[in-house]
Amino acid sequence: MIDKYPKTCNLCGGAVVYTSNAVIYGQEYGSGRCYLCTKCGAFVGTHKPRPKEALGLLASPRMRKGKRLCHELFDPFWRGKPKAQKKRRDLYLWLSKQLSIPWEDCHFGYFDLERLREAYRILLNIQGREMRYDSGGMIYFV
Repeated sequence: MIDKYPKTCNLCGGAVVYTSNAVIYGQEYGSGRCYLCTKCGAFVGTHKPRPKEALGLLASPRMRKGKRLCHELFDPFWRGKPKAQKKRRDLYLWLSKQLSIPWEDCHFGYFDLERLREAYRILLNIQGREMRYDSGGMIYFV
């Protein structure tokens, strides 16, 4: 399970501080807060309605790029579509099965670099395919 209030960096073991995200972006963005490693500079944003709750693991630049690339492959399957939130949830459920992890742990913000790479390869294999539902309500790709 993800530590929603990290005190130690998951990447380097350094001390983590809860601070304004203006130290990263130059101005406050979203919730205005983040957790920042004082040793390696990894960081993670927080939920806007719950600004002390981390969105996932502290991430290095490579991890942030991996999350962005995974979202570029994942999001077009659900974003802007009818019943978008259901499709998003179902797609995460499908991905959790592909990754052999619990559905509750299947979110790009929770993934380390290795898991992001694995998810990216899986998502790359379904590009150009259509997402459909079987008679049991599970998705598959054709």
